[in-house]
Amino acid sequence: MKRLLIVFVGLLTALSFSSCGYNTMVSQDENVKAKWAQVENAYQRRADLIPNLVNTVKGAAQHEKGTLEAVVEARAKATSVTVDPSNLSEEAIANYQQTQDALSQSIGRLLVSVEAYPDLKANSNFQELQAQLEGTENRISVERRAYNDAVQEYNTTVRSFPNNIMAGIFGFKAKGTFKAAEGADKAPTVSF
Repeated sequence: MKRLLIVFVGLLTALSFSSCGYNTMVSQDENVKAKWAQVENAYQRRADLIPNLVNTVKGAAQHEKGTLEAVVEARAKATSVTVDPSNLSEEAIANYQQTQDALSQSIGRLLVSVEAYPDLKANSNFQELQAQLEGTENRISVERRAYNDAVQEYNTTVRSFPNNIMAGIFGFKAKGTFKAAEGADKAPTVSF
């Protein structure tokens, strides 16, 4: 009789865990980690393209050495900051985003300086690398959006009742999201 009772309690416990949202939280947590890996992948692609872009520009615009060095320095900083997928807190994401935004700004300055040099703009290697960089920036945007969507779904699950009770018991915490860079709400000024 005791065996039957132990088996029954064990079965009841297993069934209650499957319906308490634990498996859903685990699944969504893994989805967030996978989306984060894709974000890092997109940023890594950009970091890998930058040396090629810089070398191409160096050959045609020696007088823009300062701008090129700023891009290289920003790339080095951006690739040195990593985030542990098990700690995707608001602070960790903000720090990561800050270094990536600095790199984006230096790339923007480089592309603006290129406008002053028609010979460089006409260089087919530069045009190809510029197109690759633009495509990479689009990929980063797509991956960041997918990550934020996965985090929203996960955070909604772990903060909703009764899942929030189980999330607290098993240590599932809300994760951080990407936010717009400061000043992104203002349109850039374009002048010729």
